[in-house]
Amino acid sequence: MRFQLSAEQVALRGAVRGVLGRWSSAGGLGLVAPRGGAANRHSPAPLRGATRPGDTQHRLDRALWRDLGDLGFFSLRLSEAEGGAGLGLPEAVLAFEEAGRGLVPGPLVATHLAAGVVPGADTGETVVAAVDGRLVEWMEEADVVRAGAEGAVPLRSVDPLTPLHRVPAPGRTDPVAVLLTAAEQLGTATRVCELAVQHARIREQFGQPIGAFQAVKHLCAQILVRAEVARAAVYAAAVTGDAADIAAARLLADEAAVHGARDCLQVHGGMGFTWESEVHLHLKRAWVRAQRAGGGTESEELLAAELTS
Repeated sequence: MRFQLSAEQVALRGAVRGVLGRWSSAGGLGLVAPRGGAANRHSPAPLRGATRPGDTQHRLDRALWRDLGDLGFFSLRLSEAEGGAGLGLPEAVLAFEEAGRGLVPGPLVATHLAAGVVPGADTGETVVAAVDGRLVEWMEEADVVRAGAEGAVPLRSVDPLTPLHRVPAPGRTDPVAVLLTAAEQLGTATRVCELAVQHARIREQFGQPIGAFQAVKHLCAQILVRAEVARAAVYAAAVTGDAADIAAARLLADEAAVHGARDCLQVHGGMGFTWESEVHLHLKRAWVRAQRAGGGTESEELLAAELTS
């Protein structure tokens, strides 16, 4: 199976990255402009504000939400007759991979799945939160909460950028939600690999970059291997749409994101734990996503049933 992206897919990925901005290679949470481009108006200030302990004033960036809607992020898979782009899962995966790479907060998956069903979801005018089996993200900020959220209990989220509620009765998880969650995890795995390598090149100990030491080389190599294995699985699942392929991709992507972020934090040392650092936010987001859309347990059970049938 060939995973060479088409010119249209490359353009789509570039457009999403252009809206989200590029993360600075040198400075924590600093969102900077694409190379050679103008400054991105989606500044990191709201993200930094949300990471301050005790800050409860963070709100979803509706301007970014509408910009994503204008780009077609939420309506990618709608037919042209419905006002969408008429694209498929492979293109949606590329878009959500970029969102994961950029730490974009908000119920992206739920709103994407609601496009064409909930008025305004496709354009980004309406923010939709959905019950995915265990957790509801950004429930209080959403304009629409899908059925099944009765009795939801607010949780103290480990990720300050993802307010959570727990629902008492698990629901059935949409395989597309599982795949798009895996794509976001892949974006995190890719980004923490970049961050680890960048830091290993510039941080010096004993008169040389720490990347010259074998232990650090091994950590970076492990991050890369996990990310690329997950990429192959996620892209393949996007092409086949098979439930077992999606379950396997989800497990590999969760591992690549969580373990990759932990290893990246190890490369950064103590500075990786500071509120200004991007690294620990990726780890916290990966932890939360690993419990979303049925969590790993549901995918494990599906694969076990597939193997024993």
